[in-house]
Amino acid sequence: SVSRGLGDVYKRQSYNITIKKKRTFHKERGRRYLMYQSDTKSHAGWSQNVLKYIAMGTMLLNHIATIFLPAGTVLCELFTTVGYFTAISMVYFLVEGYGYTRSKRNYFFRLLLFAGISQLPYDLAFSETDTLKFCGLNILFTLCICFGILWVLEHGNNRWIKGVAVLALILLSSISDWAWLAPIFTLLFHWAGKNRTKETIAFAVAALLFGGMNVLGGLERFSLEENLLYALLSMAGIGTSALGILLCYNGVRGTRCRTFSKWFFYLFYPVHLLILGILRISLQ
Repeated sequence: SVSRGLGDVYKRQSYNITIKKKRTFHKERGRRYLMYQSDTKSHAGWSQNVLKYIAMGTMLLNHIATIFLPAGTVLCELFTTVGYFTAISMVYFLVEGYGYTRSKRNYFFRLLLFAGISQLPYDLAFSETDTLKFCGLNILFTLCICFGILWVLEHGNNRWIKGVAVLALILLSSISDWAWLAPIFTLLFHWAGKNRTKETIAFAVAALLFGGMNVLGGLERFSLEENLLYALLSMAGIGTSALGILLCYNGVRGTRCRTFSKWFFYLFYPVHLLILGILRISLQ
């Protein structure tokens, strides 16, 4: 009958619309991830995973210098300076990942989980005596604070409330590793977006800010010449990170061993701190 025929037509139209909506949903859901994996940049160069592996290595050198090497020696200063590559690289990729992640909630709670797991190894590694003591919150807690800043910037409606919330989070970082600096780096990279000129400015400001804070911290400990030299050397790690990201990074997360790399980066932090902490106690 005519009515039955029309009903079949409406059903087919409804079915086609539903399928189209589902395809649109999945296409939109995957759009950011695909943009993340296939940016306009050439795939020649270093992937994000390569830069993260470098960052893990430089962090290890920094921690070895801090825990085991006599301060002021050439090797100690070299390892310490090289290690400054890590924190700003981690913040850069946090800001980038925040914009591309499919689930901000899962991203945050994963960071928070490993921050909690890492706290005891962190205190074990950096306590200066046999007695375990609180050495401040580790860098993963700082990254959680940076994540909170990004969330406030995205969801805050009132400009003044947003500003107060961001300031409160920056102050909260006072009890964590890379206090104040990592949140400010986050603001710089958020401002830069993916604009290469702005990213260059953000890295330059970050390096100058870090160098300036080192100058202030060394006023009563070093002569003016030594202080300025130390500040310039401290900026080298951030400068190296800038060169690696601005000149070598191809915008791709990495195509090989993605799952392994993802969990390696999370596990490396608490595991290497635990090993260093055990070695520190055994050598005392």
